Amino acid sequence: MFHKLTLKNALAEKRHFSARIVLVSLIVLGLSSLLVWRYFSLQIIAHDTYRTKSDQNRTHLQAITPKRGLIFDRNGVLLAENIPSYRLTIVKEQAGDLAQTLALLSELIPLQDNHLQAFQHYANRSRPFEPVPLKLKLSEEEIAIIAVNRHRLPGVDIDAELVRHYPHGTLFAHAIGYVGHINETELQQLDPVNYRGTHVMGKIGIEKYYEDLLHGKVGYQNVETNARGRILTTLEQQDPQPGADISLHLDVHLQNAAFQALGDYRGAIVALDPNTGSVLAAVSKPSFDSNQFIGGISNAHYDTLRDSPDLPLFDRVLQGQYPPASTIKPIFGLAGLHYGTITASDTINDPGWYQLPNSTHIYRDWKRTGHGHRVNLRQAIVESCDVYYYDLAYRLGIDRLHTFASYFGLGEPTGIDNTYERRGLMPSKTWKRQVRQQAWFSGDTVNIGIGQGYLLVTPLQLATTTATIASRGKRFQPRLLKTVDGEEQPLAPLPAIDVDVSSAHWDAVINGMRDVVHGRHGTARSISRGIQYQMAGKTGIAQLVGIEQDATYDAKAIALRQRDHALFIGFAPLQDPQIVVAVIVENGEYGSTVAAPMARQVIDAYLLTDENKT
Repeated sequence: MFHKLTLKNALAEKRHFSARIVLVSLIVLGLSSLLVWRYFSLQIIAHDTYRTKSDQNRTHLQAITPKRGLIFDRNGVLLAENIPSYRLTIVKEQAGDLAQTLALLSELIPLQDNHLQAFQHYANRSRPFEPVPLKLKLSEEEIAIIAVNRHRLPGVDIDAELVRHYPHGTLFAHAIGYVGHINETELQQLDPVNYRGTHVMGKIGIEKYYEDLLHGKVGYQNVETNARGRILTTLEQQDPQPGADISLHLDVHLQNAAFQALGDYRGAIVALDPNTGSVLAAVSKPSFDSNQFIGGISNAHYDTLRDSPDLPLFDRVLQGQYPPASTIKPIFGLAGLHYGTITASDTINDPGWYQLPNSTHIYRDWKRTGHGHRVNLRQAIVESCDVYYYDLAYRLGIDRLHTFASYFGLGEPTGIDNTYERRGLMPSKTWKRQVRQQAWFSGDTVNIGIGQGYLLVTPLQLATTTATIASRGKRFQPRLLKTVDGEEQPLAPLPAIDVDVSSAHWDAVINGMRDVVHGRHGTARSISRGIQYQMAGKTGIAQLVGIEQDATYDAKAIALRQRDHALFIGFAPLQDPQIVVAVIVENGEYGSTVAAPMARQVIDAYLLTDENKT
């Protein structure tokens, strides 16, 4: 049997093989061309872009926080400083599971909600590989715990830094204030470049008012890091500009004297230099320790301060508004003389009560038997005769009372270089109609005449009006700032009171105020015992609750916080005033025996202590 032989077609096979070679060559060529193009694109076309990205993987621009400026008193005593401390930070990119890291840290050391909230806030605006603070002012125990558990905490580190510290604690809490974490609202108002790396700013007081001076200018450093973010070398650095060091007119020794004088009472004491407007002391009690707010105060502790009935966070000097009571009488007496409504020798009969024409309402004098049949201006000031001022206010009328009081700045902010000052209230017909939707009555005017009714002043306003009396019409805007980096800052004189008060009228009022302290019948005569200078003053008792016409004030029958406020204003020495003091003691009841001795203590501390005369 023969088999059929199949012959190969060599030509066809060659064609197929050649076609396959060509196809594979084209594919290889195409892939090679694509690879070459990709290399060209990366190395030539996009060279700058990828080089920058590559540099960013190993170089980082870090902000250098400026050192906050120091604060001193007028004699160079440190009031606010920066001390070394340690803070806990996290680099997000190195932490892995951030939520797990935070949970573990919460187990190891105490972390409040405010710590976690602040961390999230800063983390959202931080740059890559920038350490984000979680907790400031770590204790030695907390540092040790973190160190032992470092292997379990990727991205967690402990950094050294300078933090704010207030050596005098409660003494200047309201005047100087404190710094705290920057919140979202504040962040929108700040320069994001200058505050890069800064996590705190002034919250109240001088710290807030002069934030721009105290903060300084941010610096930066361009650093090279390894894969774990550790700094290998610094490529470039621009040092930060530290904040300015400032000094204040406040005096530590005088501030302490005022603080001690108030004792356990709630209230405020303000001392000014009437020749410059310098604020020598500004005490509000009760107070708080500003250092508690550094690093974040706990919610529980803050709630305790906020909810206390004694209001330790409330700055009574700038925000407390009180009836001035009889301390307003020298100004209204001066108004009566200036407008010709009275003369210094005019007298009235004071039976112990006053009655408006065609009215049955009785306005009582504090002295139920009255002050006599021939009460003149001097006696009315010395013995604080209410009936005299009821009659004077009625005769002057509210329009003239309002106008004259405005010359002394009542009802307007003083413009002090501090935060959250309130304006007080010098009422008028227009004010009552707009605010109360009521007409003004003669009875309203009578109450204003003795510093009651709608009339309200802050302790600082009371001090500035007294300074205007002491200087016989000269006015200065109260100032706290004394120097910036050693350079004296200009004073802030204001136009003299916009009315020409005669020298004889000033004499009549000021001599009456002198006899309040040194006169035989003066309401503050008890503080003149052993005094080494002449002093002018005026006592006051601000009534908080009304009593029936025929009733007698009985402190024992009134709740403590509804009892009268005690007030006193004074200045010394009489012929060349160097210091003005205003005292308001909440529920102190007696200006003569409670507030006046406090003012004497402060003035003694200033005039009779050598260290306060610089």
